[in-house]
Amino acid sequence: MSPGRWPVSLRVADGLTPSLVLRPLHRRDQSAWEALRRDNTAYLSRWEPTPPDGMIVRTGFGGYVRSLNRDARAGNIAPFAVEVDGELAGQVHLFGVMRGSLLSGAAGYWLGERFAGQGVATRALAALIDYALGPFGLHRVEVNIRPENVASLAVVAHLKFREEGVRERYLHIEGDWRDHRTFALTVDDLGGLPTIERWHLPG
Repeated sequence: MSPGRWPVSLRVADGLTPSLVLRPLHRRDQSAWEALRRDNTAYLSRWEPTPPDGMIVRTGFGGYVRSLNRDARAGNIAPFAVEVDGELAGQVHLFGVMRGSLLSGAAGYWLGERFAGQGVATRALAALIDYALGPFGLHRVEVNIRPENVASLAVVAHLKFREEGVRERYLHIEGDWRDHRTFALTVDDLGGLPTIERWHLPG
């Protein structure tokens, strides 16, 4: 794939409900995105990175969207909004992309609390992995998860990620450097099977 091929939308055609679409975040999403982040601040704050110096750089929503699109066109990230039955539910990103002899990247995701427990994160990550290790042209994708994050650990377990070890004091979250468990999949792990056959996603 050409690194400059963006925007991209992925309709998750796995026959499951609710319907799921991964698409670019648009400026018209501002009200819905800000409400979703505001309503889920406490729910998400335990897992999201924070600056060690406490200096949070504020940027407007329009600037945030422009930054995502600029980096996506350069092939450095693949930033998708997650849309559930036509409603903005969260985001799933491929970031930290390295080309050359590594061909690797990392995946991260968040959803509003009321969308949790429905298999949305599992399906969204499965679609992102198919895209990353297919058209996007990577060999490996990793996910880094705090040991306390039981819900995310269940997602990577369901998708049969291999555990590669613990990264001690890996990310600064909630005022301290937190350990993370690292999981990964490569093209070889997928075996060429379609998503549903490979991961047996529940209906």
